[in-house]
Amino acid sequence: MARAARDAGFNVHVATRVGAKADAIRAEGFELHSIPFHRGSRSPFAALAVMLAIRKIENNIQPAIIHHVGLQSCVLGGLAALGARAPQVNALTGLGYAFTGEASRARFLRSLMSVLLRFLLNRRHTVVLVQNPDDQSALERIGVRNNQIALISGSGVDTDMLRSMPEPDGAITVGFAGRLLTDKGIRALVAAHRLLRSGGLDVELLIAGEPDPANPASVSFDEAKAWTNEPGISWLGRIDDIATLWQCSHIAALPSHREGLPKSLLEAAACGRPMVATDVPGCREITIHERTGFLVPVEDPPALAQAIRRLAESQELRHSFGKAARDMVVARMSAVAIGQQTVDLYRKLLSRQKQGIEVY
Repeated sequence: MARAARDAGFNVHVATRVGAKADAIRAEGFELHSIPFHRGSRSPFAALAVMLAIRKIENNIQPAIIHHVGLQSCVLGGLAALGARAPQVNALTGLGYAFTGEASRARFLRSLMSVLLRFLLNRRHTVVLVQNPDDQSALERIGVRNNQIALISGSGVDTDMLRSMPEPDGAITVGFAGRLLTDKGIRALVAAHRLLRSGGLDVELLIAGEPDPANPASVSFDEAKAWTNEPGISWLGRIDDIATLWQCSHIAALPSHREGLPKSLLEAAACGRPMVATDVPGCREITIHERTGFLVPVEDPPALAQAIRRLAESQELRHSFGKAARDMVVARMSAVAIGQQTVDLYRKLLSRQKQGIEVY
């Protein structure tokens, strides 16, 4: 989205916690600003430091548009921008643990976040950007006005870089890419893999991703490491080139509890891989049941195993679903298509502000 804005003539500033990718961000032509942002931090003092840093940057550069990405960024950035007249795009790329967890802490956070979001997202000059209709409905239920919500399906994927690939040789391999969270369904996927192996199917599981200690739903490093002692499971950790995962996989799996629009499945689909996912918001936008893959219930390892088995036993089905997945991403969810919709939204906001009417 930032590249699309840059290519459309916008001067793009990126404010984030600066780490190993600083040079890569600057190489894109973006102006980089460091803020002390730590995702998942619960310290009010840390939150205040982030808000003050954002406020200082915005006062210095006087942006025409402010674009927050992610739930925590939308809340902290929205509070930091109180009083600012620049249009704000609050991109909720998923509603996260507070809206998926059932523990008492998650329910408390859900109540708190609902109040905050209702206040922050209903202000003038503010648009909420969601990636699927279910998240739009969820926001409407907590009181966010419909006329301040825009729907753009995901962040886009580079369909020129990620191209359809032939299947690898060898045993049928299932690939998973994502943070190692219960909410991503990783434990259910490991359980399904055990069922398949015990049932006589020679299937491999490749897990790309790391635990996320900032998230209460994270698995531990010890648990993830222990999986590699089981037959047919390889834990790759974090990988920089996602194409290498799908090059080695026949099937993509993401049995998540809820998503915005999962980048891992978009990338798998761009590579022509059939998918198995849960019938939840976000996943069902890209995994169309019996067209691009199979949808199964949440936390249901037997159903997950059965869907993987159906694909493992039919090369024709894998090819049919994989081709349909690639075609859908190219037509509707490419970086070019999503970038253009984002730039169109920016221009609409600026035009309406210039006319002195409500932003959206």
